[in-house]
Amino acid sequence: MARKPLTKPRKHASQERSRATVDALIEATARILVREGFDKASTNRIAEVAGVSVGSLYQYFPGKDALVAAVIERHHQEIMQVVRAALAEIASQPVKKGVRRLVAAAIEAHRIDPKLHRVLAEQIPRTGRLENVEAFNRETYALFRTYLEGHSDEIRMVDLGLAAFVCGTSIEALTHTAVLHRSDMLSDEAVGKLVDETTRLVVGYLQ
Repeated sequence: MARKPLTKPRKHASQERSRATVDALIEATARILVREGFDKASTNRIAEVAGVSVGSLYQYFPGKDALVAAVIERHHQEIMQVVRAALAEIASQPVKKGVRRLVAAAIEAHRIDPKLHRVLAEQIPRTGRLENVEAFNRETYALFRTYLEGHSDEIRMVDLGLAAFVCGTSIEALTHTAVLHRSDMLSDEAVGKLVDETTRLVVGYLQ
């Protein structure tokens, strides 16, 4: 039986200096994943790029799988920060305007270091972080459902939980696929069309 990767930190940094070390290690891991690939991201290489000793690395992380997991966690938190802000912003906006803002925010979130996003999409199953992705998705669905509840007079009679799932999954799938396979759609010239068409799709479903 294959050994389950160790993905939890050994200890959490509490002091400013130790937090700086951990941040440097996570950032170094991210850059190596993008430039050199997962196989080249050895602990020695990560420590070298971070400018710390391997001993310091092992104080905080049991190995590179834990560092990759930390990169995944940081990246998803950055994405969710954008999505949460957009959902809070659209609370009082009508459906068409609100959905458009949410679609634009989803694309904005996926444009945060898209090269890293592509690499991490491959590593999430390897590191066993699928449950984290599912937790973020559930949060998004719940927040969007709350939005729909506040605008039920603008949409057709529909199971709001199902509607939040359909809309959230559609937006995520379109933006995620654009990052992974159609980066041409994320150019400044093309992204407006992607927002328009995705908004039309979601609003058409809701109304």
